[in-house]
Amino acid sequence: MNINPSERRKYALVTGANKGIGFAICQGLLAVEFDVILAARSIDNATTAIEKLQSDNVHPLVLDVSDDDSIERAAQEYGEKFTHLNVLINNAGIYPDDDVNILTVDRELLDRSLNTNTFGVICTTQAFLPHLSKATAARVINMSSGLGAWDGMSIDTPSYSLSKLALNGATTLLATALKSQQIAVYSMCPGWVRTDMGGSNASRSPEQGADTAIWLATDADPNLSGKFFRNRKQIPF
Repeated sequence: MNINPSERRKYALVTGANKGIGFAICQGLLAVEFDVILAARSIDNATTAIEKLQSDNVHPLVLDVSDDDSIERAAQEYGEKFTHLNVLINNAGIYPDDDVNILTVDRELLDRSLNTNTFGVICTTQAFLPHLSKATAARVINMSSGLGAWDGMSIDTPSYSLSKLALNGATTLLATALKSQQIAVYSMCPGWVRTDMGGSNASRSPEQGADTAIWLATDADPNLSGKFFRNRKQIPF
């Protein structure tokens, strides 16, 4: 039986991948011979990032995880171009908690964070599930934060902390729901990283922040599905 060459390839989709940790994840996955689908909110952002990567194995995709129509269009376009999806990395997120705390944050800000950081991950995973299901032992990696751990939440980052706490909960639910399909789902904390979100004083480079995601995509034990990781080690929720 002849096998379509595309069926042998490893495909990874990274959301919010045009800069920061997402861009570094793309670099790392290309280095271990993945074809990378670099997803960004605009085609200009995606193509500009791809030019920097200088690889024929990276492909643009327009995807705004806060918009259901955008998610559905992206999933449809993906299916028209690629045979399967081995790894989905839900990296896109926002950190909007400037000058607020749990006593002053308003509903609109809470809605924005949860819509992007939590609901966006769930809806993106749902939309791309048909493509993940066509791969052998696919993986979903959710970019969470220590600020979403029970002992790490901060009153000064209320919407972000709550959205990442909920994302960790979604990870455990998705892992349970997808176990029968042998799709592993992980949460991870990249640490404090020098990005637009983390700021210039952060202690880690984007490449250091990306390392655990690349490990989860390639070498982590599938039996650890539903768990939370930092520095390639399981940490408490």
